Amino acid sequence: MERLNSDLYMKNCYIMEENERLKKRAQLLNQENQALLSELKQKLSKSKAHPKPTGGPNSLPDLNHSPRGPSSSKS
Repeated sequence: MERLNSDLYMKNCYIMEENERLKKRAQLLNQENQALLSELKQKLSKSKAHPKPTGGPNSLPDLNHSPRGPSSSKS
């Protein structure tokens, strides 16, 4: 019975150490997440304050607009 108790005690100690390690890792990940979120919010607020002109090299083309007109697909 004492041997079983000792084994359980050791397992419990290991679990508590692992729990502390995981808590610290979770805190670090949370801090990193908060920093990235703050950076993203700053970038978004800057892009809203200074919108890029449309039609530039980074803009997406209008796929619904055909440059040759609606009859260009007919042969």
